[in-house]
Amino acid sequence: MSQNTKAVQSVHKSPSVHWVGDGLPVRTVLSHHQFGAAVSPFLLLDYAEPYYVEPANIPRGVDEHPHRGFETVTVVYQGELEHRDSGGNHGRIGAGEVQWMTAASGVVHEEKYSQEFTERGGWLEMVQLWVNLPAKDKMSQPGYQTLTKNQIPEVRLDSGNSVARVIAGQFGEVSGSAKTFTPVNLWDLRLDAGSSTELNVPQGYMMALFVL
Repeated sequence: MSQNTKAVQSVHKSPSVHWVGDGLPVRTVLSHHQFGAAVSPFLLLDYAEPYYVEPANIPRGVDEHPHRGFETVTVVYQGELEHRDSGGNHGRIGAGEVQWMTAASGVVHEEKYSQEFTERGGWLEMVQLWVNLPAKDKMSQPGYQTLTKNQIPEVRLDSGNSVARVIAGQFGEVSGSAKTFTPVNLWDLRLDAGSSTELNVPQGYMMALFVL
């Protein structure tokens, strides 16, 4: 952490699970409606905890729905999702991969299990973060980035197996692959049990730490 300390505003119990569409049971960990400016520029963080998907023929998930004025960042830990939008963008992300969608001036979006994952079944686990866009960028052209595992640089944190995967922004001298409008450092940390590490946060940044 930085040398500047902050007081804990509040402590909250783990929220209950609710369904998004017919295939994503999630917990809303952060919400602008609940926390307001305290979590700016983040609007939402949903966590889909490990859930076993029974083999089927028809993919489940979230049918077409609109997004505008922000970005959605989907990180898959287990399973496989397929995304489509009204701009003709399409992509598939599996374990360890990321989809960064810039809705900006507006898209209609669909996200479901891939056909292959649907047919074989298996465990699904993912998080989705919504990042607000600056007012000047809200009507920009929509965009879509797929980051595969080999496109996400890793920084070793100790002599063991602890690493930081740098999805966006900076971690020390290492830059993440995602291009962002809002300055965001998004790190996926994998720490050995009993290890410790220091995270240096830029002055003026809001920091959220979600422990899986």
